[in-house]
Amino acid sequence: MFEADLEVTRGGFHLRARFAAPTPGVVALFGPSGAGKSTLVHAIAGLVPATGSLRLDDRTWLDSARGIDVAAERRRIGYVFQDARLFPHLDVAANLHYGERRTPAGPRYADFDEIVALLGLGPLLRRRTHQLSGGERQRVALGRALLSQPHLLLLDEPLASIDVARRDEVLPYLESLRDRFAIPMLYVSHQYDEVLRLATHVVVLADGAVLASGTPSQLSLDPRLRGLLGRDAVGAVLEADVTAVDPATGLVSIAVGHGRLRLALAGAAVGARLRLQVLARDVILATEPPHGLSVRNALEGVLAELVADGRDEALAIVDLAGSRLLSRVTREAVEELRLRPGMPVWALVKAASLRGHVVAHATKRGAEHAPP
Repeated sequence: MFEADLEVTRGGFHLRARFAAPTPGVVALFGPSGAGKSTLVHAIAGLVPATGSLRLDDRTWLDSARGIDVAAERRRIGYVFQDARLFPHLDVAANLHYGERRTPAGPRYADFDEIVALLGLGPLLRRRTHQLSGGERQRVALGRALLSQPHLLLLDEPLASIDVARRDEVLPYLESLRDRFAIPMLYVSHQYDEVLRLATHVVVLADGAVLASGTPSQLSLDPRLRGLLGRDAVGAVLEADVTAVDPATGLVSIAVGHGRLRLALAGAAVGARLRLQVLARDVILATEPPHGLSVRNALEGVLAELVADGRDEALAIVDLAGSRLLSRVTREAVEELRLRPGMPVWALVKAASLRGHVVAHATKRGAEHAPP
C-alpha cells in the first residue's frame, strides 16, 4: 500500500494531499495545471520540505510525529521529468550505465540487456543524446531510472514536452513497464487519455487538495470529475475480460451486465483484461428493445438516475447489473420518452465509437519480478 498524508507550503501555495493506493500498480495524479501535482511528487521524492507521513509498503520515508524524514538519496526513488535530462556528453549506453552504477547491492528488477530490449533501445546505444527524438530521449530516461532499481518510479508528465506522434510511440513502452514489473509508479498527467491507458488508481488534485481518489471505473462516475474533464470527455469507464475474438471482422467481445459489447481492438486475446471508455455523448437510450438498427451493441438495463447537466440536458445513469453507463440526453427527450428512474431502458453504443486498451494480458495478470 502507498499511503501519503502530506502538507507542503511553497510561497503562497499550500498543498494538503491525503490518499492511499494499492501496490503494485500505476497511481495517476490527474488535475489541471496549478493543481499541485508536481509539488506533490517533489515532496514524495524528498526534494521539497514536507510534513506529515509517507509510506510505501513496509518503508516509512516521512513521519513528522516520530521525527523520521529519510533523505532524498536514500529513498530509492527513480524520477523521470518532463525533459529527459540526459547527459549530453555521453552516448545512450553510458547514460544507462550511469543509472546502473547508482544501484545498491541486492536483488534487481532486470539487468541492462533486459531493460534495453524492453524499451527498444538496442539500435540507439551508440548515439549521442542530440541525435535522439523526444520520444527516444524519454525512453532512455526511463531505462536509466529503472536501472537504478528504485522502490518507486515517479513520472512527472514525461510526455508533455513531445508531440502527439512521439507520445503514441512512448505509451506502449509505459504499458509494458506496468505489465512487466511489480514496481509501484506515480504518473503525473493532465491528459485523461494517458490516465485511462496506464492507471490502476487515480488521484484527482485541484487547488492544492485531493478532490477524489479511486479506480478509473469508480471515478468515471464521480460528478466531481466531470467539471475537470469537459463535457465531451464525460463517460463511464468499464473493465472486463475479452470473451471472444472474431478473426473475420477483428471485433472483440466483452461481457457487460447481461449483454456484451463489441469493439475493434487489434492484438487483444481471449482472457485479456480490457479497459474502455464509453462517452456519454455516444450512448443512445431506447425505452423498447431496438429493431432494424445498424447498431450492434444494445445493452438492457435500468435507468438508475437522471442528473441535470446544464439548462437543456441531463445525464442518464444506466445500471447494467453491476456496471453503469452514462448517456447525455436532452430535456425534450426526457419528457417525450417519459424517462424516470427505475424504468427499463436499452443503451445503444456504436462499436466504432469505443476506445479500448488492454490493461492485463491473458497470460500475464501481474508482475513477475520485484526486488524486496
